[in-house]
Amino acid sequence: MKIDVEERSRRAKAFFLDGYNCSQSVFLAYCDLFGIDERFGATLVAPLGGGMGRLREVCGTVSASFIIAGLKYPAGIPANTPEGKEAKTKNYTVIQELAERFKKENGSIVCRELLGLTKKKDDPIPSDRTEEYYKRRPCAEYVAIAARIIGEKLNEE
Repeated sequence: MKIDVEERSRRAKAFFLDGYNCSQSVFLAYCDLFGIDERFGATLVAPLGGGMGRLREVCGTVSASFIIAGLKYPAGIPANTPEGKEAKTKNYTVIQELAERFKKENGSIVCRELLGLTKKKDDPIPSDRTEEYYKRRPCAEYVAIAARIIGEKLNEE
């Protein structure tokens, strides 16, 4: 069954505009495909928002797409077995491909670089979601892009 990538992208952006963080928004758009309860999914990936807890490292949208890829291409057995090594190789290959796709479109996968921030980490208190916040932050677009990229990848197989 093919995924309606544009619908997933719109859904992810809507989650973000409803107040979920970047990682939650992307992940929630795909929870149903893996039988994951939305509340549990939002809890699971919440720490990845703001570039991992507002440390402004890897963009939360990218991290969430990696987790979705991990569900599709699991690598849950030890790498010291032939099956484990093969699974991890596939998993890591997909992760690197997703990172490259996002970077090609946006110039980076690092939150602070995407947002043009100079500080290494940010205050742990989330920003208020005001009209001004949405005007100065391109995060909703990054959410939509990451959701589209992972959906396209899932549709390849």
